[in-house]
Formats: sequence, structure tokens, C-alpha cells
Amino acid sequence: MPQGLHLSQRLTQSLVLAPQLQQSLALLQAPTLELKALVEQELQQNPVLEEASAAEMELQEKDGRETETPAESADPAEPPAEVSFDPATEKTGSEPVDDFQAEFERLVQLDQEWRDHFAQTNLPMRASAEDEEKRQFMFDSLVAGTSLQETLLEQVRESALPKDQWPIAEMVIGNIDEYGYLKATVEELATTTGLPSDQIQEVLKVIQSFDPPGVGARDLRECLLLQLERLGQQKTLEYRIVSEFMEALGKRRIPEIARGTERLVDEVQDALARIARLEPRPGRAYLPDNDQYIVPEVFVRPSGDDYVVTTDNEHIPHLRISNTYKDLMAQGGNSAEVRNYIREKIRAGKFLIKSLHQRQQTILNIAKEIVNRQREFMAKGVAALKPLTMVQVASVVGVHETTVSRAVSGKYMQTPQGVFEMKYFFTAGIQTANGDGMQSTSMSNTSVKNIIAEIFGAEDAAKPLSDQEVVRMLKEKGIVIARRTVAKYRTELNILPSNLRKVY
Repeated sequence: MPQGLHLSQRLTQSLVLAPQLQQSLALLQAPTLELKALVEQELQQNPVLEEASAAEMELQEKDGRETETPAESADPAEPPAEVSFDPATEKTGSEPVDDFQAEFERLVQLDQEWRDHFAQTNLPMRASAEDEEKRQFMFDSLVAGTSLQETLLEQVRESALPKDQWPIAEMVIGNIDEYGYLKATVEELATTTGLPSDQIQEVLKVIQSFDPPGVGARDLRECLLLQLERLGQQKTLEYRIVSEFMEALGKRRIPEIARGTERLVDEVQDALARIARLEPRPGRAYLPDNDQYIVPEVFVRPSGDDYVVTTDNEHIPHLRISNTYKDLMAQGGNSAEVRNYIREKIRAGKFLIKSLHQRQQTILNIAKEIVNRQREFMAKGVAALKPLTMVQVASVVGVHETTVSRAVSGKYMQTPQGVFEMKYFFTAGIQTANGDGMQSTSMSNTSVKNIIAEIFGAEDAAKPLSDQEVVRMLKEKGIVIARRTVAKYRTELNILPSNLRKVY
């Protein structure tokens, strides 16, 4: 068969999400801060939209102001040119505006006046020496965090290291990570730079004498040894343990360390306590502040024997259609192209406003159902958390389970027990035994994990509980659970195995 380009037709069916539906899903899934960014982007692209304060929106509702537009009530399939507009039904009590051409010329004139004013107010001005001094003082007063690399480079310039070795020091510091560890060996640095390894080792030795203590180490053992050397404790038991018994130290094999050092167990435990005061990550103090602030979208407040669920409408942008463009649509002298453009923008704006209202209502309905099913949690805490799936909530709210997943993604709920992510309330169930020996699933795995944490927290440090003993204790409480599940939850709780938790 000869090769070449051919044209062919094929009829297929495929599921395609409309752009408006994609926008609606994005608004539903976005948290408050991301929602503001999406709305701000839409405000820049759609000139008919404007943002109003919550007080203005409430006043508009009290005044009974008409917000319906001809573009909203018209049939979407109807051609724009056949739509008629009645100024009497479109006015909202304001004076009639001039024709579109006059309005356009007025806007152009205002724009030019603003440009002239902006150009005049931004002319270069000669500042006095006092003003310049105040300005420089303001910039010098700005507080900015210093990174670990910047701190080390500053110490290089203040050290006794010759200037011809500064480039080597900068190269070594560039390979130190944010926690203060050197991520490349001396041999690797020598191979990549072509410099002698002994010269790089000498520069590294100088850098390891900088602050913070332990910086420039290649592993945890070297990091701890550098800190002990800085404290002058080379002949102590702690230094010998770190130097010779690091593997046993990591596994807390205290009897083995005691036998190897020929010391008493109590002396080894005291030395381990002093080692624990050392910093395993020297660069921790120079890490940037990455604290994340949570803005709850749902608030649950007790009201007698019931709970009141509300959404955060204060931080949600309040949009409306500009009256100027409504008036332009009502004029009969505009061309079909102008009316069609404004009409499409008004339709897009109204759909965005409707999507925002629908988003808030969907989140509120889901939150009410969560509170209804987790009433015991609201009163008693994590121990009373019940199993809950998104399918159960979706069937009551009347939406698909994927909609519930999007609605609770990244959203937080402020409850009488604290602030929780809405996904926290969806958890699987653990089989429990009731009085007559029958099995049920009335307890969530989060509650079981909380019980396991309490059991480990109350154990005797000299006789730590094994996973099988925890299984037995849970069975006495009516909770049927496998040993491997206990081990899984113990790992998630960052609890070591029993042989590593034992204190001699």
C-alpha cells in the first residue's frame, strides 16, 4: 500500500465537559484563597462584572433592586439580533444615559485625564538629604531572614581562610543542604572541579568550625561528633558512644552499649540523655517560615441541644453586573456587534455569580449532613467519631460522590472540638462486638487509632506492650482488629516497636 497523506471521516461519541461546567467545578474545588484568585482573574477578563461589599449587597436586596437582565431572560438559542430591549424594564431608577457613542467618548476622555494626572504626579522629584536619609533608614530597617548559605559565606569572608581559597569554600557551601549537611563527598567534589582532594578537605575543615555547630557534616555521626568537639567533650562517654556505637545508639540497644563501654546501664542512659540535647539538623534555625494559615469555610456552633452550621460568606467575593452595561444594552442605537458582545459578557458574569452561590449552598448542605451524622463527635471528641463515606452524604444531599470529594477538598470546618479538615470526618469503620457477640461497624478507624495511642501512652516504660498485647486489650473493649493493623496504626502514630521503646 503506498504511503502518503489521506483524509477520512469518522463518527464517534465522547464525553466533553463544557467550559462553563469546568469553571463551576473549579470554583467548587478551590479553597477560599484560591477562589479569590480565580474571581480576580475573571474580573479582569469580564468588564461587566464588578465587586461589591457585603453591606452593599444586603442594601440592594432590601431595596428590592431588580437584577434580572434581558440577556438572562432571553432564550439562549435565539439570535442576538432578534432580541428587543425595552428601556422602561431595564432602568433601576437612575437617569437615562446618552447614546453609546457619547458614553464611549466620555470614557476615553476620563482615561486620558487619568493618564495626564498619573504622569504629572509621578514626575521625578528631588528629595532632600533628610528625606533620602529617612528613606534609606526605612530600607535598612526591613527585617529579612538570612539563609544558611548566606551566613556561611559571610563567615568565610571573616575567617582566616586565604582569598585564593574562597572560591573553593563557596563551592563546598553550595553543596550544603538546608539542614546543614554536605550532600557530596570530597572525592566527588575533587572529580567535578579537578582540584586536589586534600585541599578541599582543608577548606571543609574550616567550614566545619563555623556556626551553627555541626554544619558541613556528611552524616549524623559526624554532625554529633563536631558538636561534642566544639564543647570540648572528646574524652567523655558521649563522644565514645557516638564514635564507636552509633548503630546500637540508633536502635537504643542500651545493654549492648553498656557492655561495650564497660559502664553501668544508668551511666549509659545519662549519656544518651545528654546526646539527645544535641542538634541533629544544624541548619534548622535558618529554615524559612512556612507556616500556613487556615481560613475555615464552615462554622459549627452549639445552640441548645442542636448545632447551627453556617458558611464563611465574608471572605467570598460578592459580584454583580455593572449598571452601566445594563443601560448600554437597553439602548436601541447600538450596533448588533456591540449588543452581542455585552450580552455574552453579561451571560458569563451571571453564570459566574450563580456558580458562586451554588458552591456555597453545596458546601453548606454537605456540612449540615456531616454534622448531623457526627453529632457525638461535636459533643465528645475524636473518640466518638463514626464511620462515614462520601456515598452516604452524596445520597442525602442529592449530588454525586465526586462532587462531595471536590467540595470538601482543602476546606476546613471550625467545630466545638477545634478546626478540622472536612475530609477528616470521612473514615472507614472497624468491626466491634456488641453485647450478644454480633459484629458491627459503629467505630471509625480514627477513633481506634486514638484508643491505641492512649494505650501506648499509659504503658510501663520498663515493660512496653507488644502489638499482640494491644490486640488483646482492644478485644476486651469489643474492638476486633488484626495485629498487622495495630502495627500499621503504631507506625502512623510514630511509635517505635516494643524492643526499641524499652527503658532499662
